[in-house]
Amino acid sequence: MGETLIRLRDDAASTAPVVPFADLGDHSNARAVRLMPGDDARALRPLLEQLDLVEVAFPAYTDGRGYSAARILREYGYTGELRAVGDVLVDQISHYHRCGFDAFAPVQPITRAAVDKAIATWPAVYQRTVDGRTPIWALRHG
Repeated sequence: MGETLIRLRDDAASTAPVVPFADLGDHSNARAVRLMPGDDARALRPLLEQLDLVEVAFPAYTDGRGYSAARILREYGYTGELRAVGDVLVDQISHYHRCGFDAFAPVQPITRAAVDKAIATWPAVYQRTVDGRTPIWALRHG
């Protein structure tokens, strides 16, 4: 099946060609990049202002390194589109979103309604997030 794109953003999707992280040195003017598991998201820090899109590949749902990449990029202040690509499962959407992903391109199609429902499933969280929600422990203890 083909890839579906679900965006939780109001701006237009980037049409820039996506450059693999490994080739980024040859494309210093790139506007879009794809991180694979094992790529160091911290290396993108000097480029964050120029990037419209960062795709983070999930070749297998069991590889969670992309969650860390997303969190690192958001903590560095990246405000562009952060897209989870590949083996993105609907039951993990809320976790992707909590780490900062605001777009999804799953191999197996997922509907926007299913994404919205998955995000709303757990309104309270225990860990710190980058999606703006206050963790339960902070609500209890200030």
